[in-house]
Amino acid sequence: MKIDIIDLTDPQYADLSPVQLSMVRVAQGKKDEILLKANDAASELFMLMLANGNARSEARERETERIMAQANADVDVVREDLLHQLAYESLGSEGNANGPYRYPENPNYSLTYSQRFLVVRNYYMNIEKDPEVRLTAYSMDSLARHYLGEFYETLYELLASYVV
Repeated sequence: MKIDIIDLTDPQYADLSPVQLSMVRVAQGKKDEILLKANDAASELFMLMLANGNARSEARERETERIMAQANADVDVVREDLLHQLAYESLGSEGNANGPYRYPENPNYSLTYSQRFLVVRNYYMNIEKDPEVRLTAYSMDSLARHYLGEFYETLYELLASYVV
């Protein structure tokens, strides 16, 4: 798959985490799908106009331009969403005097509660594959109770939903 949804150098791609690389691949797939549908719509319009003897009409050209402009606008939305996701995912990658921000060793209290929720959720989803053990570990985490505030129960319910 050729990645051209965003422009990054090879070292920048190498610095992306597996989650971020996955986000880039998903966004690239969305972009490719949008452009494929736009090209199909433009081809279908051309064939329709050709069958009616109007293949070289200005109306077809304007409609093709409109289709492609809409596709480019949709791709821009996907690109902006990807950039926001990448920026959001990299929050907490910096650190302080205690080292890089990392839950639970050095939690980042400058994050919003919803961002903290994602950090803690990712931590628990990555440390343990067994949903019951994950839920038990989370329920005994007193730091999470304080760090997440009202989001603690939300994450508890989410982790509990994985237990069969």
